[in-house]
Amino acid sequence: MKNSLQMKIGQQLAMTPQLQQAIKLLQLSTLELQTEIQQALESNPMLEVQEESDDSSEKEAAKMRNDNERESNKQEAEAESKKDNDDDFSADDISVESLEDFSDSVEVTEATPDIPDELPVDSAWEDIYEPAYGTGSMQSGEESQRDFTEYTSAGGGNLQDHLLEQLQLRSLSESDQVIATTVINCIDDNGYLEDPIEVILEAVNENFPDPEDHCSEEEVEAILRLIQQLDPIGCGSRDTRECMLIQLQEMDESPHIEVCKQLIGDHLQMLAARDFAKIKRQLKINEDQLQRSIQTIQSLTPRPGSQVVSNKPQYIVPDVFVKKIKGVWRVELNPDIAPRLAVNSMYAGLVKRADKSDDNNYMRNQLQEARWFIKSLQSRNETLLRVGTAIVERQRGFLEYGDEAMRPLVLRDIAEHLDLHESTISRVTTQKYIHTPRGIFEFKYFFSSHVSTSDGGECSATAIRAMIRKFIAKEDPGKPLSDSKIASTLVASGIQVARRTVAKYRESMSIPPSNERKRLN
Repeated sequence: MKNSLQMKIGQQLAMTPQLQQAIKLLQLSTLELQTEIQQALESNPMLEVQEESDDSSEKEAAKMRNDNERESNKQEAEAESKKDNDDDFSADDISVESLEDFSDSVEVTEATPDIPDELPVDSAWEDIYEPAYGTGSMQSGEESQRDFTEYTSAGGGNLQDHLLEQLQLRSLSESDQVIATTVINCIDDNGYLEDPIEVILEAVNENFPDPEDHCSEEEVEAILRLIQQLDPIGCGSRDTRECMLIQLQEMDESPHIEVCKQLIGDHLQMLAARDFAKIKRQLKINEDQLQRSIQTIQSLTPRPGSQVVSNKPQYIVPDVFVKKIKGVWRVELNPDIAPRLAVNSMYAGLVKRADKSDDNNYMRNQLQEARWFIKSLQSRNETLLRVGTAIVERQRGFLEYGDEAMRPLVLRDIAEHLDLHESTISRVTTQKYIHTPRGIFEFKYFFSSHVSTSDGGECSATAIRAMIRKFIAKEDPGKPLSDSKIASTLVASGIQVARRTVAKYRESMSIPPSNERKRLN
């Protein structure tokens, strides 16, 4: 092949560092943004958190100087001093600016926090925050009766450690202790045994080089039955059937418990299929006995390990607040999602224009990066507020009446309205949350496809899901509505929807089919 040179004209997008940083901050969630800001503060000396108490401290210092002047002149003219006090007080009054409406129905505001983000060094916690509860004589009677768990969050426990602590109270031999430890390590967080007995036996015998010391399957089964009797009862079960039977065996023997054991042991599939007539016929019991047995089975714990292993709750920090004030929906940013950043004036003043030294170049670069970072944060907040406002304008019916009033909305609609790219709207609406009077929702919750109506209009998928959920909530438990019946009901109300579409929406809401929703009257 002969090498040659060619020239051609083409277009290519040049991503500047500032644009890359703005895109990166735009797609970060609230927690990721806080981490990014903290890293920027630690790596860039030009960045600092803007103290909101600077203005108040200057006013307080000025007031102290005025007080000292008035005290020095008090002996000369007490009447004039009082007059000066009145004049100073009127001069220190703070005026409040009124907010302007963004539109006739939606107003955008920027909230400011009432409590400073960081405490001064020479102040105590109690000086700023009021204690949640008192001690001694300051604690009220109602407060003293409150449970201490109200002030603590549930921590994630370890099921394996919980079971091993109980085994330490048992007098087990060395080999039994090895078997028990191996079995417990094979139990998942739900309390079920993950590996078969053969695999556990092989793992146990690896601890005993001498073949004469090897354990048998009967020994492993015996230790497994011991573990299944520990708290919580049923841990170490191999399936749901065995787990519930173990819990039933711990109950007092009675004909009712025997019926429950027969239901779990021999007729679990029919019970899951809600074939109550066949169950009553085979077990020769009446409807009251069957109803009582079902209630007892429903009281069992199919996942016993969940009683010990409790995951810490994942709290959602909303990015935008929406509230209705005097008939107007107001949209405002959450002031707590990011601190107010500013350029350190002292370090910025050290930068010299004509100096070409390495230190000066480093400070100049850090100053430029700090300005870019602050500008990118401002751009992120503005875009987030614009998108949130546009969503509220279009989904005002949802805020007023609920899911059934949700309008069809796609990313392209907001992009065209705000003159932004569709990918930008996608980044803004991912892992961003909005706080409304109806709850906290992700931005993407307000976007959904649509279904045509008989009058030529459109109905959103979210509204259809809400209607399906309402129909199922009002159905007769003995004769639940089928997907075809729900579809015909929607068609009668003017919404053109097929049976398979109803089934898809029902499954997306984790609602079982009609045969699994059947209940005894």
